[in-house]
Amino acid sequence: MRNFIRNSPTEAILLGVLIVVCAILSIASAQFLTLVNLANLLNASAINIIFAVGLVVVLIAGGIDISFAVAASVVQYVTVFALDYIGGGNWAWGFLIAGTLGIGLGLINAFLIHYFRIISIVVTIATFNAFFGLLMFITSGRYLYNLPDWWTTRVILFEYKTESGRWAELILPVAVMAACALATWFLIKKTTTGRQLYAFGDNPEGARRIGINVAAMQAIAFGWAGLMAGIAGLMQVNIVQEVVPNALMGRELDVLAAVVLGGARLGGGKGTVMGCILGVMLIAIIQNGLNLLGISPFAFKMIVGAFILFAITISNVSFANSSFGRRG
Repeated sequence: MRNFIRNSPTEAILLGVLIVVCAILSIASAQFLTLVNLANLLNASAINIIFAVGLVVVLIAGGIDISFAVAASVVQYVTVFALDYIGGGNWAWGFLIAGTLGIGLGLINAFLIHYFRIISIVVTIATFNAFFGLLMFITSGRYLYNLPDWWTTRVILFEYKTESGRWAELILPVAVMAACALATWFLIKKTTTGRQLYAFGDNPEGARRIGINVAAMQAIAFGWAGLMAGIAGLMQVNIVQEVVPNALMGRELDVLAAVVLGGARLGGGKGTVMGCILGVMLIAIIQNGLNLLGISPFAFKMIVGAFILFAITISNVSFANSSFGRRG
């Protein structure tokens, strides 16, 4: 435990805050600390966690991506027509098509950033609007309900009937989320590419001088974020059983707040998968608690805004201190 606190102070603090928040909410609402509610929380958080582990790779590499949710919506629509073209497909085809499309959209961001020397937040604001505008123009905002059965069938991994007669269930997106988190952890912690991403995000010029390929780092970071966006879009459809062009709109700030709150630095070179998961869960638990207590959803938006401001402030202070220490 001491090693965890020493080696992962941000994650340790977040875990402590989570425990305190859960204790308060369990006292304030008898419904909060129930197996049904906790299972629903995990199911509902799966998509944001998949988004978050994609976004953290971009932040580690020193970039920012706010186009991932729109990219997921584009992937959903294109995947429907691609599956229809091949005769319906299956889960293997679904992951292949959605993942490939997501990577392609991510590489568009990487190409624009690298070859036109535009900062990532400007590029992704532009692609956010371009992707969404093109999607709405082509589809006229039409919902799609005629989907393959395998895609909309609810896959239950675990179920338990509680004493109240309600079922606590964990569904397929939770398992996919765990796989995505594990794959991202392996990429950034156990591979040479991961170490290069940290080095590039921490000191781009220094990384360039020692031979790290800048174009490759940006392609890997944004391509990985695109892959996770594609998978998240695939899983979102499995949950809601329809394709809605604007269903994922608005998640960008929630996910960004969670990732930065989890210790990822906007200046690059810092971030962990565990921090992402804890950040997403903290925001999800607070939202769930507010709902159970009947508090206005506008209060949640205010809290997310405060989280973003707090996390960015702490990140900048930490970055400034570390930079001062290196100069000294």
